[in-house]
This record gives sequence, structure tokens and C-alpha cells, in this order.
Amino acid sequence: MALGETGESSRRAGKGDIFLRKKVWAASPVFYAAAAVMLIMACISWRWSSFVFYLELFLTALTVAGVLFASSLFRAHVATAVKSAQKVLSGPEYERLRDFAMPVAVVGESGDIVWINEAFQAGPARGQSCLGDNIIRFLYPNSLPRILDGKGTDVVLEELKYTVYGTKTEYGAILYFVDDTYYKDIKQRFDEDHPVTAIIRFDNREELMRDANGGEDARIASDVETALRTWSQSMNGFLKRLSGGQFLMMTDEKHIRQASEKRFEILDTIREIKSADQKSATISIGVGRGAPNLVESERWARQALDMALGRGGDQVAIKQNESYEFFGGLSKGVEKRDKVRTRVIAATLSDHIKASDTVFIMGHRFSDMDCVGSACGIWGAVTRGLKKDAYIVINRQQSMASILVDTMDNANPETRVFISPAEAMSMITENSMLVVVDTHSPDFVESKDLLEKAGRVVVIDHHRMMVKHISNAVVFYHEPYASSASEMVAELVQYISENSLSRIEAEALLAGIMLDTKNFVLKTGVRTFEASAYLRRRGADTVEVKRFFANSIGTYKAKYSLVSAAEVYNGCAIACAEEEIPDIRIASAQAADELLSIEGVNASFVMFPTGTTVNISARSLGDVNVQIIMEALGGGGHLTMAGAQLQNMTVRQARETLVSVLNNTLSAASKQPVAGNKDGK
Repeated sequence: MALGETGESSRRAGKGDIFLRKKVWAASPVFYAAAAVMLIMACISWRWSSFVFYLELFLTALTVAGVLFASSLFRAHVATAVKSAQKVLSGPEYERLRDFAMPVAVVGESGDIVWINEAFQAGPARGQSCLGDNIIRFLYPNSLPRILDGKGTDVVLEELKYTVYGTKTEYGAILYFVDDTYYKDIKQRFDEDHPVTAIIRFDNREELMRDANGGEDARIASDVETALRTWSQSMNGFLKRLSGGQFLMMTDEKHIRQASEKRFEILDTIREIKSADQKSATISIGVGRGAPNLVESERWARQALDMALGRGGDQVAIKQNESYEFFGGLSKGVEKRDKVRTRVIAATLSDHIKASDTVFIMGHRFSDMDCVGSACGIWGAVTRGLKKDAYIVINRQQSMASILVDTMDNANPETRVFISPAEAMSMITENSMLVVVDTHSPDFVESKDLLEKAGRVVVIDHHRMMVKHISNAVVFYHEPYASSASEMVAELVQYISENSLSRIEAEALLAGIMLDTKNFVLKTGVRTFEASAYLRRRGADTVEVKRFFANSIGTYKAKYSLVSAAEVYNGCAIACAEEEIPDIRIASAQAADELLSIEGVNASFVMFPTGTTVNISARSLGDVNVQIIMEALGGGGHLTMAGAQLQNMTVRQARETLVSVLNNTLSAASKQPVAGNKDGK
């Protein structure tokens, strides 16, 4: 077989040189022609140098010997393969497989095709000779061991679809190609036509219409509905308007997949609809995908919509079985000014507290000022306002708000405010209640055991919704538009009791608000200032609050060593601490905040190790959604403040992982414009 035929066979297979490496070829005239050319060159060289002549003559002889040796090996290989085929396919078996309607191929140990039947010649081989070819030509991208180990492997050869089964033999294998193109095409069409339910909500209509006149209100609502109807028609579906600014859309799996590949361009289309003061309209979409029936699909769609709204809106959430997929969510949320829900939550919370013998208040691990401050606010409302026993569950050694903890202890010398998780486990009863503040994830709480043991759980949190959240809460007060958990608690206690807070507790809440808003710079809305004004009326002293943020000289030096070692990558400042030092958590959080003041920096990431874990503190000014970035690393948070922990990884490896996520996330964000002129988080 000629060398040119080798390349042609490989090109026909469409797999390049992968087959060339897998084949063993006999000596061809091309090799002998090359040897003759070398011999002629040697003779010509005799005229100039005898040394060159003998050298080229030696190389020519070596080449011919190599070709003869390869030929002998190939003949032995062919002889062995033929004998193997005769042993495998002897007598009646040969005739049955030859006339078998299903394509069959016999291959040797190395994968070379030894024998095929007529059905294989007419089917997968397309009438072309393939004896001697490697079977990978018809299995790619699968391998022969995978076929033999599996219970039927899908293989596509041009427009035909096969399921390949393999049987091992003493001298190789027998492969059966089942042509099930018709059935697979039917299944594909069934999957593509599977109905999908989507529920759409015009999530910032109230904010856009608050200052608009009747004509402006009607125009914006009409433009949004027209855009949605046009989109639903392009999705081969229909749109039904519901009450409360919601729409129901029915489409199919094929068009939802296409919309996902385009990252739901309808979000951008809706953002282009603006009010008279140039505020963009936004929608949130919940999609129930792959549900067994329409009832379940509609339920999944509502759950997905709640998840999208809980993450700040302006995005699409797709629920498929127990997993979620998100698109959008790159813009800021819109502050909700209606306090009706807060008043209802406060009344419900009061009823549950009155029905409890003891209330335990718990935040997240490595508690910060917002976590401890909001816990102190709830503690004051329970003990002073509702006259019930309450304790704050905290790990003092890991808290980053130790100054506030000590201040609360000194202000209440006769009352025990803080207890350890172990003490809480021994005190909790069936009639007790647990209030979780500043987190809604069961993985981040101070004590998972306490959460599991509690009979009734209340959640108060402002972080954007995570897929894995506390699902058994009797009250789930979640406001992703709030600046902090302390702001939410400050609003709640006003409706629980007029005299709920002492001066120290008011200062604790104000400290939590100042921490998460970076002294009223980020995520600050109208309600933030209203809550702060209430705390000021309750006696909160801003000078005393400032003292809660005092640092030791070691922490101060650590912060600026991180800042000085930072580098800017694609608009993001990245700083790394190579070793664990005292107060590194406080220093890293403050360094991340400090890096945002550098010109051209839109987000900051500070890494530091603790044992075999690398911790990341992420901050932004709102142009970059650090929550999405940290979620890609297994963490979470909200738009301007988030974090993550990477297990069993060095700081250098963690940095490379972060850079890879930044490249993917920022590239996707550049293709999706961010809506502006929005207040709040």
C-alpha cells in the first residue's frame, strides 16, 4: 500500500494523523524509490568526496535494511491477524456473521480491522475498503476499551447514528454496530419539543412608576409586554399576562436551549426600555426545565423565579431537578421602599418569640460587625421588648468583632449575653427558637448541629440567594436590596417594641450598617439612612461606633503590606498573603476595601491561607458582581462583597484559579451591558 494511500485513508476518516500512528504499513515503492534516490546522490558525491560517498552509501543501506525489517514484521502481524480471524470466525459462525443484517467488525488486539461483514461494508464503511485500518476511525471520539467496558456506546458516523456493543475474544474483539438512527431522531425530537414553563416578572415596575404620570406608566408597561410577546413568538411559544406584573410563557426545550446559548438576550432588550429619568426596566424569569409534567414545570418555574428575585432580580434562573443555572444578574438591584412586609414580618416574629421559652441567636462563622450587631439588635428586642430569655451563640476565638462582644459584656454585667455553640446545644429544647442572622446558608452558620436540632428557625439575611439555603425556616426574611442585616433588624425592632434597644445595642446595629456600606458609600439607599436615623435617636454615638473599628498596630501593618503587594489585572486588584499571620482575616477584609480606592480598580480580591485552605475576600464598587465570581469558586455573598474558601490548594494555585474565573466572567459581562441609574444594592 502506498504512503499516499495512507494519508488519503486518514483524511477520509477525518481524524488526521491519529490513524497514521495507529497503522502498521507494508513496504511500498515509495520507500524503494527514496532509497534509489539516496544511492544516486551517493554516486554523485563520489566526484567530490569519498567520505560523503561512503556515508551516504551507509545510510542508504541502513534505510533499505530498516524497510525490509518493517516489512517482515508487518507480514508476521498480518499472518497472526488472519489466523486469529480464522479461529474466531470458523465454519458456520463465519457464514452467519457474513450474512448478518447488523454491521459486524472483527479487530485484533491493537485495534486493526481484520474482518468485516457485508453489512459493515455497506453501512459504516460506505463501500470503501477498511481492512487494516484502525477501528478508532469508526469509534472516534470513543476508544476501543471504552466500547468493550460499556453496555452500548453511542457513535455518530455522518448522518447515521449507531449503538456499538463489543465482545472480547482471545485474539481481539468483535464489535456490533446497531443502526438506531430512526429511534434516536425520534427521541431527540421528543426532547426538543418537551414543554417548558417560564414565569416572568416585571421586577422594578413600582420603582419606575412611582414618579411617572399615567401616560408614562402605560407606555413603559406596554413596551415591556410588547418586547416579551415578540420574544415569546420567536421562541415558538405563547405569552399570557397574569396579575401583579407577571407573565406566563409556554415554549419548548429546543428554544430554551437556544436562548441559554445566547444568554437570554431578552434581558438586554428590556433594559433598553427606559423611563423619562432614564432608569432602565428589568425583568426576572424563572424557568422550569425537564419537569415530568406541566404541573411540576409550573412549580419549578415559580421556585426559580423566587430564586432569581432573591438574588437581586434582572436575571434568569433555570431549575432542572435539584440544580439551578443563572443568567444575567450583573446589574444592581433596586431598593424597595415599602415597609408593609417588614411590619408583617415583625408581627409574625413577635408571635413566634412569645410562644418560645428561649431564643437563641446565631450568625455565620468568623462573625463580623454586621453579624454581631444584628444579633445584638435581636437580643435587645427579645429580652427588653418581649421579656424573653435570649442568648447569642458565638465562637469568641474566631470572631472579628471581639471589641463589640467585649463592650456588650461590659454593658450587661449581670446578664449573660454570649454563649458557645456547645452550651447552646445543652440548653436548647423543643420549645426553643433559633434566629439566624446575616446568612441563609446552612454551610456558613456558626453551628450546623444547633441548626439541625432547632425545632423552629427564623432567618434574617440580606445576601443574595444561594441555591443551598435554609429551607425549613418558619420565617424567612430575606431582602437582597438591604445594605446589611443590621439595617433589616433596625427596621424590625421598631415594630416589635418602642423601647427595644439600649444605646449599646443601637451602636452595635449602626456599626454593622457602617461596615457593610463602607461608611455609607456602597449599597446605601433611603431606608439605610432612615434606619440609621432611628438608631441615632436611640442614643447611638458615632464616635463610640468608630472605636469598634480600631485596629492593632499589627493589623494595620498587615493591611498595608497586602495593599503594597497587590497587582492590577484586567481592572481587578489581586493581593496574596503567602503565610498565615495574626488578625489576617480583619487585615484582608480591610485591604480589599482599601484597594478599591486605587484608580482603575473596579474589584479587589485578597487571598490568605489558613492551614490547607485559601480564603478569598472580594469587594467591588458595583461595576463587577463579585458574588458571581465567588460562586464559581464555591463561595457566595452579594454584588459588592463576597468571599470563598478553596480547599487543599496553595495560594499560587488559588490565584491561577481566580484569574481563570475572572477571564470567563468578565468576558461574559462585557457582552451583557449593565443597567445604570439604580439605587440600592
